[in-house]
Amino acid sequence: MAETRQTRRFGIDPRSGKLALGSFHIPMPRSRAGRIGIGSALMVGGTLGFLPVLGFWMLPLGFVVLSNDIPYVRRRRRRLVVWWARRRRSR
Repeated sequence: MAETRQTRRFGIDPRSGKLALGSFHIPMPRSRAGRIGIGSALMVGGTLGFLPVLGFWMLPLGFVVLSNDIPYVRRRRRRLVVWWARRRRSR
């Protein structure tokens, strides 16, 4: 029997520990300090988005990585997700 599994399209999968971005899965460190370091580096790199290699795409990715470990960021991300869902339903 085939197992029906709902895949996460955006966020860190708690079972595998990988960052899911649509169909892409990026392995993340298991340590909290490593994830916070990567999230912070993405945020700093995102502020330098005017440079050729770095870009503003790094800001939301940094927020997603940080929202796994920092409750304040998690609450802000959740509010944004709820607001976005309500906005899309009202159209």
